[in-house]
Amino acid sequence: MTARKPRPGDLEPIETASRDELEALQLARLQWTLDRVYSNVPHYRQAFDDARVKPGDVKSLADLAKLPFTTKADLRDNYPFRMFAVPREEVVRIHASSGTTGKPTVVGYTAKDIGTWADVMARSIRAAGGRAGDIVHVAYGYGLFTGGLGAHYGAERLGCTVIPMSGGQSEKQVQLIRDFRPDIIMVTPSYMLALAEEMQRQGIDLHTTSLKIGIFGAEPWTPTMRQKIEALLSMDAIDIYGLSEVIGPGVAQECIETKDGLTVWEDHFYPEIVDPETGRVLPDGERGELVLTSLTKEAMPIIRYRTRDLTRLLPGTARTMRRIEKITGRSDDMMIIRGVNVFPTQIEELILRDPILAPHYQVEITRPKNLDEMTINVERAPDAGSADAEGAGRRLAEHVKNLIGVTAAVQVKPPGGIERSLGKARRVVDKRALG
Repeated sequence: MTARKPRPGDLEPIETASRDELEALQLARLQWTLDRVYSNVPHYRQAFDDARVKPGDVKSLADLAKLPFTTKADLRDNYPFRMFAVPREEVVRIHASSGTTGKPTVVGYTAKDIGTWADVMARSIRAAGGRAGDIVHVAYGYGLFTGGLGAHYGAERLGCTVIPMSGGQSEKQVQLIRDFRPDIIMVTPSYMLALAEEMQRQGIDLHTTSLKIGIFGAEPWTPTMRQKIEALLSMDAIDIYGLSEVIGPGVAQECIETKDGLTVWEDHFYPEIVDPETGRVLPDGERGELVLTSLTKEAMPIIRYRTRDLTRLLPGTARTMRRIEKITGRSDDMMIIRGVNVFPTQIEELILRDPILAPHYQVEITRPKNLDEMTINVERAPDAGSADAEGAGRRLAEHVKNLIGVTAAVQVKPPGGIERSLGKARRVVDKRALG
């Protein structure tokens, strides 16, 4: 795809600052943040005291490793507002996770935090190729989920025209894309595929839409998925990364001119990679779990948050700041099937190799006789016949066995046979606890 090259003056000075300048800024902001949480958040004061470390002991960025991690369980234990570092009256907005596995994790923002979030999202959209005056169709969900409002405020800050569609109502989504002719869409990659299906149902040539850029996030997706979306819709498919506990979308962004991983906005978020089992900090270039520390948040700073996302840190390319490799798995998404570690994205890669299969799938895990069994439910492509689909199902089962090391049953369903997601795709249904 044709990339929009940055023009002189497009970038903020910090995006091209030297590593020495950036690290000096990071250390000053880190020390400010540590003083803030130790003074104002009982959880952090207790955690630091238990670790026998004080904010003043952190004299270098490497000293951050002396501090304890923050986990999702810590946030839930302090539900709803006990992680705030400001009086509740200074919190102008609250977001929260869905809480599907327990209490939701709550995050709060001061007015300055909202401004910072808008700034990093504007920077992200610009890095993805967006420019002032572009029309941005936001199909991330609005509400307690951070995706919709994060994208919305960032696009407005950049000077774009925003269509605040939110998720769902696929037929109306397509109507507005056809009528309003947006340049950019911000949505999960799985829902983009659902919208492409709706466009085809309406007889729209996917190569003639106005969409030039898709900014996709909120769920892991593979390089093969990027290739499929770009070929299907004649657009640049660009990755964005964030999580509510840290700020929302806008923590890291892929740059359209390189498409080689996500640049972490290191002036606001300090990244580490640790061994998921031991917690030991790993050197740049080694794969492990991403840990993030906020450097500028007022309402709810977060220290060494374990994201459970698996990636590695790489040198900067399009910007001075370091990159994280595209995240295609999470440690808590990992399935253990008869002792073998399996990630949904491994299965996705194998599905996308076969043109007979569509990129809509769901993995079901059961334990009928005290042994794990895995079934991959996948759709056949609309132009494939039933006989072709049977052969594709056999090939997929063979590839999963040979390349991943797990025996799986494969059920190839007709087009539309897999439930479509209006937001994050539900790739795994684990029924073992129900057996």
